[in-house]
Amino acid sequence: MGSMQPERVFFFDIENCLYAPDLGIAQMMKKRIYAFGREIGLDEASVVKTCGSYYRDYGLSVRGLIKHHQVDPAEFNDKVDGSLPLEDIIKPDLELRAMLESIRTRRWAFTNAGIDHTRRVLKCLGVDDLFEGITYCDYTEPDFPCKPERIAYERAMCEAGVDDPQLCYFADDSAKNVEAALCFGWTAVLVSPAIRSLGEDATHPQIRRIHELPEALPQLFS
Repeated sequence: MGSMQPERVFFFDIENCLYAPDLGIAQMMKKRIYAFGREIGLDEASVVKTCGSYYRDYGLSVRGLIKHHQVDPAEFNDKVDGSLPLEDIIKPDLELRAMLESIRTRRWAFTNAGIDHTRRVLKCLGVDDLFEGITYCDYTEPDFPCKPERIAYERAMCEAGVDDPQLCYFADDSAKNVEAALCFGWTAVLVSPAIRSLGEDATHPQIRRIHELPEALPQLFS
């Protein structure tokens, strides 16, 4: 009897990747982060700059707010992530569901968002039952890791039970996150509406919508 072939895992980003960025959720999130920043004492003149610097330095504004302002992670989650009207904005995506069902890999969500927000998004899209697991940012964990830090990718592999980077596939709307995955040995796809075409000089697949994934990696689809 031959040994079983190791299973490939496809790690999917969530925000602005499984749904279109033009839904405006990122902009709503920013407004809520700034409002929260003002609530904890950041003045109007500096709140945008401060939250922006935290995002650049720590990967997520909330990491800087927790580190430098000792904010309550649960309060941040309630007032920012939890207050987004996702159910009014994100609708079931049958095309996305069909694509996910046809991919010949395990499916795993890999996000910089919190678990409650991620579950809401996946449920709104009508694909929550298609993912084997979720690697997310736990705001209550001291100095929690996030993409594009290498430890975040290592954690995703550990939680998904895969130890060979060559068995890992990834789609994300962030060029930094995609580059980090490539450096780690994953096969990675950049998803962005700004992309015009793959181009001969592209070092990795690039698509405008996640629904185009079968065109970028046809070997993974039946």
